[in-house]
Amino acid sequence: MTLSEPTDCIFYNGTCVEHDPGRILQIFSIEVASISLDSGSVELYGYIATRDVIDPLLNYVISFIRDDPIIVRQGSVINMIGPKRGIDIYDLTLIEYDIRIKTGEHEKDDLQLIDGASIITHVGTWNRPCSICIPGDCGAVEINFSRVEPAVEATIEVLISEVQSSFSLSHGCLTSELIKEIQLFLKRFVVAVVMDSLIDLKFNVGTLPFNFDQRRCTFEAKTHGHDTQEIKTDFALLSVKVTWSTLPRGTLGL
Repeated sequence: MTLSEPTDCIFYNGTCVEHDPGRILQIFSIEVASISLDSGSVELYGYIATRDVIDPLLNYVISFIRDDPIIVRQGSVINMIGPKRGIDIYDLTLIEYDIRIKTGEHEKDDLQLIDGASIITHVGTWNRPCSICIPGDCGAVEINFSRVEPAVEATIEVLISEVQSSFSLSHGCLTSELIKEIQLFLKRFVVAVVMDSLIDLKFNVGTLPFNFDQRRCTFEAKTHGHDTQEIKTDFALLSVKVTWSTLPRGTLGL
């Protein structure tokens, strides 16, 4: 949320014309498309991250260390930790990855699932879900994404308070009238939203296995500022804050 409260706005008829919406890459999910091993489930570690013209440093989407791997099987969705900010795709975006299968006590015995880099360019379908499959030595990983324009970034934060009892919480997100749901795993996350469209957040709150209550809240995209809503349940109070911003102009090469 670099420009959530800018001081250099230029207004025309009440609208800021200095900070325009841009082109943002939205990643919906990352899935284990195939595993060549016959073991059923495996332990994975490593990372998938992006680089764009805004900042050449890695913007991590998933990251797991060898001492704390994740257990997956073919078709599993990998929990995303990011991105930490919107991913610019005005020209191209580099997807860098190194994911390994933990097989024993020593790292030298591990197997490589995928390793390398791919490029997603601005040439292709816009404002519709699509995917790329990254093949590797021992399987493949599928990245589901959309090129979104004209888009702003929404930094969404969920605060839990007034807890009455223990409960489970899962949440997802629909953005920009796209039918592909973004699976959310954190209490703070960044989503791309097309201007003049909505972001719809869905919360499942309750206790396993049957006592679940689904709540929703909706926000309309804007270039600056923030919005808040509260969701009162029998288990706790959920405070949802959305901070709006535009991506800065990129000047660095990849």
